[in-house]
Amino acid sequence: MRTVTYGAACSLDGFIAGSDGAVDWMQFSPDVEQYMSEYWSTVDAVLMGRKTWEFAAAQGMGGEPGSEPSSEPSSEPGSGPESGSLEGSGIPPVATYLFSRTLSEAPPGTELVSSDAVDFVNTLKRQPGKGICLMGGGELAGSLFEAGAIDQVSLNVHPVLLGSGVPFFRDLKGRIGLELTESRRLDGGCVLMVYRVRN
Repeated sequence: MRTVTYGAACSLDGFIAGSDGAVDWMQFSPDVEQYMSEYWSTVDAVLMGRKTWEFAAAQGMGGEPGSEPSSEPSSEPGSGPESGSLEGSGIPPVATYLFSRTLSEAPPGTELVSSDAVDFVNTLKRQPGKGICLMGGGELAGSLFEAGAIDQVSLNVHPVLLGSGVPFFRDLKGRIGLELTESRRLDGGCVLMVYRVRN
C-alpha cells in the first residue's frame, strides 16, 4: 500500500504561512534542497485543496504550459491527466489531485476531485505507484487524519515565531499518536522531523 505523507515547512509556533500569506521567512539551504530532491524522487502524486492550489498558483507554480483544463471532475483516481507540473516549484511532474466542491473545472495540469476525499485517497493508496504527498491543506488533512488515511507527518521547523497565520494542523477531532522516525538539524537552525502515524 502506498504511503501518504503530510508535510511542510512551518514556524516554531505551527504556521505554514503568515496571516497575509507571507512565506519570506522560509529558508532554502543546500541541505534542504538535497533532502527535497531525494524526497520528490519517492513521490508520484500530490494532493491539495483549493486554497493550497490558489496559494501555489499565486506563488508562480502553475500547471503544465499549454495543457487544457478538464471540465469533468473525477471520482476515480487516474481517470484524469497522467501527470501535472507545479511549475517553478522544483517539484518534478507528478499526478496532481485538486480537491474542491466549488470549482467546476480543473486548472491545467491537475485532476479535479469533487467526490468524497477519504474514499478517493484510500482508493489511490491501493493502486500501484510511489508515495503520495499531501501539500498544505489543513482542512483536507483534518478529514484524512480522522479517517486514518495519513501515514506520515514531515515537518521542517523554522526558527521563527509568526504569532498568527495559516496553521499546519487545523480542526483535528482527537488525539493522534506519532512515532519519531527521523530527526536532523538543517542549516539556518531548522530542524527536520518525520513521524509515523500510529493508526
